[in-house]
Amino acid sequence: MNLFTVILINSLLSFTLISIAFWLPQMNVYSEKANPYECGFDPTSSARLPFSMKFFLVAITFLLFDLEIALLLPLPWAIQTTDINIMMYSAFILVTILSLGLAYEWSQKGLEWTE
Repeated sequence: MNLFTVILINSLLSFTLISIAFWLPQMNVYSEKANPYECGFDPTSSARLPFSMKFFLVAITFLLFDLEIALLLPLPWAIQTTDINIMMYSAFILVTILSLGLAYEWSQKGLEWTE
């Protein structure tokens, strides 16, 4: 009986939320809203526009620090090993190298969007 009650309540709640989401928004379609957005460029104009290299620099910076998180994420499980000093030393070296790279890029004004 409890399982039937839970399924019934979940189904009713889901149906209610779907109905509200379907009927609540106003469907005002205008040209700006209907056009696709392509990285700040007008998709109906020429495709031969100059593309700023800052987009690529920001993407590479994001990937670099995303990689840092991916490498440091297993650290709590790795601490269960017998030699904690080596694991902490390698993590410290990794964070230091990435921090020095960030400081260098920041000092060379590589993170500034406007020139």
